[in-house]
Amino acid sequence: MRIVLAADHAGFPLKEIIKEKLLGEGYEVLDEGAYDTACTDYPSYGAKAGRRVAGGDADLGIVCCGSGIGISIAANKVKGVRAALCHDPLSAKLSRQHNDANILAMGARIIGVSLALDIVDQFLQASFCGERHARRVHQIEEIEK
Repeated sequence: MRIVLAADHAGFPLKEIIKEKLLGEGYEVLDEGAYDTACTDYPSYGAKAGRRVAGGDADLGIVCCGSGIGISIAANKVKGVRAALCHDPLSAKLSRQHNDANILAMGARIIGVSLALDIVDQFLQASFCGERHARRVHQIEEIEK
């Protein structure tokens, strides 16, 4: 499975920890930056990750900024992206099961590393349930047209 990662300067340290974890677990990681803590803007990173997922280069994405809000908004502007801002493991799991979320967003200044890694695990281990949820995801996709 290919996972794209992206973060601004505030999310960079958490992105690097997540990258190390994913590589250690055998995932293929596409890193769209940032590559250090020099001040940068989250919209471009959310868009880069969103384009990689929507274009099929990556199966899923994980994005981080200070709050997770801005980068999730930016990623969601890309057609085909369903980015979910999650700060707890259950939300991450349900975002995949019920909403077929394809990008996980987190706030590096909101949650700690241990919790973030638990959230990543739940997001990656869950899968879309389909059934009644498929109808709702289709309705979301119709909004994009």
